[in-house]
Amino acid sequence: MPMTTRIHRKPTTRLDPFSRTLIRELEKRVLIGIPAESMHPGEKGEPPISNAVLGYLFEGGEPSINMPARPHLVPGVESIREQAVQLLAAGATAAFQGDLSAPERALHEVGLIGTSAVQAKITDGAFAPLAERTIKGRLRRGRTGTKPLIDTGAYRRSFTYTIQPRPLAGSGY
Repeated sequence: MPMTTRIHRKPTTRLDPFSRTLIRELEKRVLIGIPAESMHPGEKGEPPISNAVLGYLFEGGEPSINMPARPHLVPGVESIREQAVQLLAAGATAAFQGDLSAPERALHEVGLIGTSAVQAKITDGAFAPLAERTIKGRLRRGRTGTKPLIDTGAYRRSFTYTIQPRPLAGSGY
């Protein structure tokens, strides 16, 4: 369940510069995930694949290729919900008291904590074990690990965050 903040204003009211800046800062959001341009190198003879596509497959599973769901992004972000609420509330409070950089600092902190939580979930999560065929394929490539979601570590390292303004109402996001 996404955390939202609504600020209502009358369209005929002219806001002072402080209020306009405050509203602009409070309308930002933090997004945690994998950038679309992040690529996982293909193995010998295989084309590279987007880490974002891999994340989608890993998170929800893909029955057609016998891949079980191994949710890590959503549970990782959910695990920091209370901490994020406290950080964002403190940032908003500081903004109302005149520190207009506080909301963005809070968003950066939530982004860092959220990214770390997702990476920790990948490392420590109790996922469905790898298939014997997958383990044999890893051994052929010189890898010895049997931990799901971790082969080279590139996928885990691809998680990051970004801060963006909220889209305009009705834009579909």
